[in-house]
Amino acid sequence: MDIYDKLTLLYSAKEISLRIAEMGKELSKNFDNKEPIFIGVLNGSFIFLADLIRTVSIDCNIEFIQLKSYEGMVSSGKVEVIKMISSNLNNRHVVIVEDIIETGNTLKFLYDKITQSFPKSITTVTLLKKNMKNQLNFDIDLIGFEIPQDFVVGYGLDYNQKYRNLDGIYHLSNNNNA
Repeated sequence: MDIYDKLTLLYSAKEISLRIAEMGKELSKNFDNKEPIFIGVLNGSFIFLADLIRTVSIDCNIEFIQLKSYEGMVSSGKVEVIKMISSNLNNRHVVIVEDIIETGNTLKFLYDKITQSFPKSITTVTLLKKNMKNQLNFDIDLIGFEIPQDFVVGYGLDYNQKYRNLDGIYHLSNNNNA
């Protein structure tokens, strides 16, 4: 049986594109004449950020941070910094761009880290948010789609570095020996 037969489509490329266009329009309105810096969380957010940034009509900067908190399908419960940003965030409008928020540990870690740089504002944007409790002491400002607690891949999201290339978002069953 082909491994792709075990994937179930949740959101098509067209559905994702339409939602991202809406998000970009909202961000453009919110940051008109403010030149925010978008910080993408690697590796998962790179496709989402690339598409999102092309939908905004404002001047902006882009940075990337690489964090690790997963082993396979399971959150390790700790966040490790692999690559840190190099830009000065003092007095800047910062837009954190996440691919998915599950427990919120990674986002909370990054939010707290950025807060120490005294930005003018922090806005959080995610393509996906799982329907589960998290420990965030701040709101997620812009959510593309809310999803069940299924493990998902595609559109930048992976399972052991596989499936990032899929143009849609798919449920991957946990009995899959990918």
